[in-house]
Amino acid sequence: MTLAGKVAIVTGSGQGLGLAYARALAEAGARVVVNDVDGAAAERAVEAITEAGGAAVAVVAPVGPTDTADLLVRTAVEEFGRLDVLVANAGVIRDRVLWKMTDDDFDVVVATHLRGTFTTVRAAAARLREQGEGGRIVVVGSPAGQHGNFGQTSYAAAKAGVVAMARTWSLELARAQVTVNVVIPTAITAMTATIPVYREVAEAYERGETLPRVVRQEHALGGPEDVAPLVVWLASDASAEVTGQAIGVGGDKLSLYSYPEELAVTYRDGGWSAEAIAEAWPSVFAPSGQTSGITLPPLEDGVPAGGAVGGTAQ
Repeated sequence: MTLAGKVAIVTGSGQGLGLAYARALAEAGARVVVNDVDGAAAERAVEAITEAGGAAVAVVAPVGPTDTADLLVRTAVEEFGRLDVLVANAGVIRDRVLWKMTDDDFDVVVATHLRGTFTTVRAAAARLREQGEGGRIVVVGSPAGQHGNFGQTSYAAAKAGVVAMARTWSLELARAQVTVNVVIPTAITAMTATIPVYREVAEAYERGETLPRVVRQEHALGGPEDVAPLVVWLASDASAEVTGQAIGVGGDKLSLYSYPEELAVTYRDGGWSAEAIAEAWPSVFAPSGQTSGITLPPLEDGVPAGGAVGGTAQ
């Protein structure tokens, strides 16, 4: 699957999943604008891509501000003549339970994930519409945004918001033949390695060991390289009919998330009193009730698993 002639921007691509996306896009033939707040990491990413025969330049700046978004698009056009693909991946985490989360903890995560996605997609969309040749926008969500996750108020909220924005943008950009999709990645990264239940799994992966089936399939955990092919496909002409979708990928698992929908409905002439709701709830709604959080099978007998399993680790 070739991306020859295409130009891509990948935010947060100095390391981790973002680096895997940038390298895979370059290997498929795209010229890449690498972005990161860590200048050394960004330059190493560019060096790795160019040494492998690809073309890349670095923009060292934090996502969120409009100036950064404009600079990314301007760099793509000035260096490579156009823009075809945006992968909005950059993010940070500041995990705290609700009663310990500070304003700053909340604001920096929302500013990076939610505002950063908004500003970069807005700038890219304007350029793609101006070019008039269609395009591809890929934004990055998380299982936490789909299910909720203990200690991740700001992260889960921002990632849920990213999905909602992407579904909206898929409608707004359809006439311009610009697709907008969400990747929900799970992978072994530096962030995953900090989760106690996955520490040994991460160490085994770093040693190059084959991961057990339960890890690669039930936990959907492999390396960042297992996630990157989905980004390449979504960036390609082959995915032209796919838009507004949230697609999970990790290890051996590929999945499609549903839109939120009504699970149970009933009606009462004249409306509902609190007493009538209490009477209807056990029989009509309780059977369709859903749990919160990410539930996973144990890695081994007696070892429960759960919590964040990847996200957009930098």
